[in-house]
Amino acid sequence: MRRAPMGKEAQSAEKDRNFVTALARGLEILRCFGPSDDYLGNAELAKRTNIPRPTVSRMTATLTQLGYLRYVERLEKYRLGPGVLDLGYRYLAGEGVRDIARPFMQDLADATDCMVAIAAPNGPWMSYIQVCQGSGPLVLRLTVESRVPMAGSAVGRAYLAGLSEEDRATHHRLIREHDPEGWPEWEKGLERAYREYEEYGFCTSDGEWNRDISAVGVPLVLDNDSTVIPFNCGGSSLRLSRRILVENLGPRLKELVGQVKEMLQGRDV
Repeated sequence: MRRAPMGKEAQSAEKDRNFVTALARGLEILRCFGPSDDYLGNAELAKRTNIPRPTVSRMTATLTQLGYLRYVERLEKYRLGPGVLDLGYRYLAGEGVRDIARPFMQDLADATDCMVAIAAPNGPWMSYIQVCQGSGPLVLRLTVESRVPMAGSAVGRAYLAGLSEEDRATHHRLIREHDPEGWPEWEKGLERAYREYEEYGFCTSDGEWNRDISAVGVPLVLDNDSTVIPFNCGGSSLRLSRRILVENLGPRLKELVGQVKEMLQGRDV
């Protein structure tokens, strides 16, 4: 298939020795998806981008393996995958939520001598994108970019609990593929966490992914349930019993997330 003539900007970009054509084409494919185009096949993508269909097929296969697309077998088409959403969560949290949340997070960290943080999904992990520390000797010393397992951490469980069932299933599959031997135990822990979320509005992790760490997690759900940004509050399991998690930290973190959500209402984040 012959490609349509490129505009001056595209031609100029392709002449730049630092320009990576394959990357640009992959992003061009992702940009084809929108609110009215949830599902697209290789033929449609090739037509819209003027990229040869064999190239589109290789790119969609690669983007699917990386989690940026999801293949829907019954339709023989693709839709955006969690990888694209992950990037959006990071941007949203970085540009709006963090600035509003930080004072509340630091107040809670100081009041409880715990670490209070926001995280973003990163494959089968959660990566911290904002961290506020208390001043006590047993405060967790995790930092921005520290990773914790999605299935075992309170912040990961809170993120999953806030998702739709369809998106949650996608992440379950990623976790299972990453750790097939550990999946049965992770699955049991997640089922408990979802029951907790239904009952309390938060999830716990009591020394499960690390026996020295206990925490609670609460999802901030925005944009008609389409965006989930998880918060957590935790510390040493030596001083954070399950009773403290359920009766103290959980309700206080829920209140914090509620305050942040209230301040975000009506504001473009």
